[in-house]
Amino acid sequence: MKTKRILIIVLIVGALLLIPFIGMQFSEDVDWSGFDFLIMGILLLGTGLLIDLALRKIPDTKNRIIVSGIILAVFFLIWAELAVGIFGTPLAGS
Repeated sequence: MKTKRILIIVLIVGALLLIPFIGMQFSEDVDWSGFDFLIMGILLLGTGLLIDLALRKIPDTKNRIIVSGIILAVFFLIWAELAVGIFGTPLAGS
């Protein structure tokens, strides 16, 4: 059962990474390097696994939603920082 959940998460991450890969075939506006795919794959996989862990370990539905929301918020903040540099750290992509 655990292996099945991990496989589903990995397949979803792969499907999400196909979006920019396909976009690169049709437009020069999408310009990802192998490193970009690696970093986003790590972020998506880590987010998916953390949410899965929260859903399995936290018994209360309200707390599951709160923790999952926090995990997603952190993911989106890291993604935004890497993409456009909303905080201006050295990790910023712009």
